[in-house]
Amino acid sequence: MRRAHAEETGVNVVLKTLQILKQVAASLAQQFGPNCEIVIHDLRSKDLNQSIVHIENGHVSNRKVGDGPSEVVLKAMKTDGEVPEDRSGYLTTTTDGKVLKSSTIYIKDDEGKPEYIFAINFDISTLLAAQNALENLTSAPKTERPPEISHNVSELLDQLLEQSVALVGKPVALMNKDDKVAAIKFLNDAGAFLITHSGDRVANYFGISKFTLYSYIGSSK
Repeated sequence: MRRAHAEETGVNVVLKTLQILKQVAASLAQQFGPNCEIVIHDLRSKDLNQSIVHIENGHVSNRKVGDGPSEVVLKAMKTDGEVPEDRSGYLTTTTDGKVLKSSTIYIKDDEGKPEYIFAINFDISTLLAAQNALENLTSAPKTERPPEISHNVSELLDQLLEQSVALVGKPVALMNKDDKVAAIKFLNDAGAFLITHSGDRVANYFGISKFTLYSYIGSSK
């Protein structure tokens, strides 16, 4: 009598677990939409070829209740008695070419033996396509330092002066004539001298006269 009661209690616990998993599956599918497939496998069945007992958005992998587990799950179950470990955020593909971001969770009994698999497969194919399109639109030739957007031309000239010093690789106080010519060539190429009164500021910054500045500009062309 007690044994029968214990078996009945065990069955009820298993059924309750399955019911909870189905509730969670339905909620996740509704939360993340039709690209999110949720699959529940019953590992207590002796026939793993028909392990799927519940599925949401089965069109993602074209599976249905009564179908079997994926290759990933089968490999995890072949662990010579070892308990398979959960896996999260790995990539899988479908037979029709979809790319899925998947997670596999093993629901275990009190003894640590897997009873169910709760699998999440999110179709990211369109997201990958959008990512590639955005990369094509936003990509640009790589530079050592991306240009900054300044609030005014005074700030812009300050930034260009800093970049010219960085280009030479030494502070102004240690620069020789060739260094200063190289820095001023950078400023000229960057259009710094299109800024009003920039000549005076650049000459003062490098400690040279405006006549010398103009001669450096001429020699750098």
